[in-house]
Amino acid sequence: MIKRSTSSILQCIGSAMFILALILLAAPPLFAVPITLPDPALQQTIDTAIEQYIRAHPEVIEQSLQALEVKRQEEEKQRANAAIATRQNDLLHDPSSPVSGNPKGDVTVVEFFDYRCGYCKRVAGAVTQLQKEDTRVRIVYKDLPILGEASELAAKAALASRAQGKHQAFHEALLASKGDMTKDNILAIAGEVGLNAKRLEADMANPEWNRIIERNRALAKDLGISGTPGFIVGTELVPGALDLKGLKELVARSHATK
Repeated sequence: MIKRSTSSILQCIGSAMFILALILLAAPPLFAVPITLPDPALQQTIDTAIEQYIRAHPEVIEQSLQALEVKRQEEEKQRANAAIATRQNDLLHDPSSPVSGNPKGDVTVVEFFDYRCGYCKRVAGAVTQLQKEDTRVRIVYKDLPILGEASELAAKAALASRAQGKHQAFHEALLASKGDMTKDNILAIAGEVGLNAKRLEADMANPEWNRIIERNRALAKDLGISGTPGFIVGTELVPGALDLKGLKELVARSHATK
């Protein structure tokens, strides 16, 4: 039988207790009161061993937290993939969502966006260019106004513009605008792209736009999208801004899996 020194045993106990402590910190509390050992002397010995181990190996804390973060990200990715799989119809075929590019394209890029979002404005040119360079691509726009009432106002105006057949031009002009999304500015932009501003203003009052926006918010929440822009291609979700190269790579990966 191999014999171990007392210090080695305490070090092993310390390592195990430290790992257990990290797990308990990362998980929801299961007990209403702290867990303590019945023997105060043993409790003190273990506490001292844990403290000594942490002081001797501080890098373990960083490594453990990094591993925990990687695990959480992987779990979130799996959860999002499952949600995407079950919400395909809402993502791809909701008739209330504007569509551009090739309506019959074999790869669909779904974008959740806000007209006041600086990152959305930054990627707008890349999304437009992608459609021009790849005629196989279909774009689905999901209005997700998260930056206040002005964002909602712009979203309602864009949705209402579909009745006049000018959504794409209006959409791109709103994202290119440097001014705030006041009603006057929105209607001025509408006039510039050939929309009847008075008709648009009346159409914006339709309560249907509120219902569409709320459905988009619920869908985004289900998918784990909390900011804009957010892109979904196939079963892949990419939060944040993408340039033209990034969008093309997404589309290429989707083609490769078909």
